[in-house]
Amino acid sequence: MQLENILKKAYETHNLNIDEVVTLLTTDDQNVHLLYQYADKVREEYVGDEVFLRGLIEFSSYCKNDCYYCGLRKSNRNAQRYRMSKAEIIERAESAYNVGYRTIVLQSGDDFYYKAEDLADIIKGIKEKCDVAITLSIGEREEWEYKILKEAGADRYLMRFETSNKILYQKLHPNMSFENRISCLKILKKLGYELGTGFLVGLPEQTIEDLANDILLVKQLDADMIGIGPFISNPDTPLKDFPNGSTELTLRCIAVLRLLMPDTNIPATTALGTLDPQGRQKALRCGANIIMPNVNSIEYKEKYQLYPGKICINEDASHCRGCVENIIKSQGRRVGQGYGHSRHKK
Repeated sequence: MQLENILKKAYETHNLNIDEVVTLLTTDDQNVHLLYQYADKVREEYVGDEVFLRGLIEFSSYCKNDCYYCGLRKSNRNAQRYRMSKAEIIERAESAYNVGYRTIVLQSGDDFYYKAEDLADIIKGIKEKCDVAITLSIGEREEWEYKILKEAGADRYLMRFETSNKILYQKLHPNMSFENRISCLKILKKLGYELGTGFLVGLPEQTIEDLANDILLVKQLDADMIGIGPFISNPDTPLKDFPNGSTELTLRCIAVLRLLMPDTNIPATTALGTLDPQGRQKALRCGANIIMPNVNSIEYKEKYQLYPGKICINEDASHCRGCVENIIKSQGRRVGQGYGHSRHKK
């Protein structure tokens, strides 16, 4: 059977060509359970049963970019804009630390109100009060800025390329450069960050071959973390009339990436949980080993609207943590202890 031969090859070598990836992504529903079984087996063997939690602080909803799918796009006049102060960010990180988080993710739009020196002060302030790893997700910056932030104590950097199709990238990201995005990712890797990247599933005009190339580009970039989520249509964007991405196809992408990159960290994303009440649980069963709960105050959660209907925005950080722990335990898994650093090539 062709499917089983491809799965065995992926399990043994962690390498596939584009046609083999396409075959896995288009496997009929009757046999897709085999893909998930193999992915879950690889996950268990390489990263174990622990699911690590990342406390997400969305500290600014301003963005200089105009990406067609994003609610934070600068042209969205309905977006609720805010910026947290240094003291607020550090206090929120400390609160997350006190309820058990050992990784803090600082995320914003591409907002240059915060200079590299300001962000370095925030990183140092958090590290002085909390024994945590810090992930940044703040978009494209200059190499010298990335270097300052690394020297201040940042451990990881998350920046998705969203699509490897250069033509589609330019359509969706006006006045941005695919080449610059990839250059930034390579610089981050060179500087010693644990690199996180990934893509959206279900973008308008996206093909299965595009998704296969997305998967292969993640492998080529040698990512330490891979974030994959379904496209969710936002009524305040130019893509408002397009259908949402597929939960099932997103799960298949997660499973294939677990086969090809067995020791990387792969989140069960909030977007999956938004489209499907069991989305995060399903992701944990086909290769995922990370969950990133939002630990911000409810006031700011409600304003950071990348897409509509986001789950958990009315829950405080402690309640949200309890809910996520129950999800993890329901899948026979356990909450990871420590920072949850990447095991990739360690």
